[in-house]
Amino acid sequence: MPDSDNAAAPSQSAKPLQNAMRRTFLRIGLGASIFPITGASCSNTESARLNWTPQQTEGPFYPAHQQADKDVDLTIIQGHTQRAAGEIIHVRGRVLDTNGNPIANAFVEIWQANKWGRYIHHRDPSNAPLDINFQGWGQTNTDANGHYGFKTIIPGAYPAGPGWTRPPHIHFKASGENYYPVTTQMYFPDEELNKEDRILLNLSAADRNMVIAKRQPATQAEPVFIFDIVLRRAG
Repeated sequence: MPDSDNAAAPSQSAKPLQNAMRRTFLRIGLGASIFPITGASCSNTESARLNWTPQQTEGPFYPAHQQADKDVDLTIIQGHTQRAAGEIIHVRGRVLDTNGNPIANAFVEIWQANKWGRYIHHRDPSNAPLDINFQGWGQTNTDANGHYGFKTIIPGAYPAGPGWTRPPHIHFKASGENYYPVTTQMYFPDEELNKEDRILLNLSAADRNMVIAKRQPATQAEPVFIFDIVLRRAG
């Protein structure tokens, strides 16, 4: 099936992927816990500075229509009694500047495929099942210490073209006042499909490390993945 995801957007250390085929693509309490800066790598010139998160393709499945419920809990839709199918996870992290300082009130949104690898989007040609109980899109703002968090499910993989299956991933957009916005994708650690994904492999090794989330040691029943985002100040 041809991939509708186009070439990956350029990052500071990688050129865009050419001729990509088919598609890319809790309300939780953050409490007072401090999330580690896990995703950012230091630049070669200034060891104290962080590289900004690499840009990746938005894909054609950014939500096309407004929906009443796009809060931080994607596993339950307001007014529904049944939760989404799939393994429930928590995605948490911080939005930081290149000096490692937290960015308060940064806007963060995510969208993703459901358990079976299908998006809630009219352009998704997949024959995989829709999940009427999966929200698929969430938005939030960071707190005073730059923290954000979502409750969701692990998205399914899906065929993206001959010899290419996209690994599970979550799309992110993040922006802050006086910072350049970033659109990227979060990948899961230890996924075999990561090793062959043409969009992920288009990044340098350092940038790949930044977009692969870190799984926290088990402290609760539902897995927690940490994904920090680094924005570059505008001007």
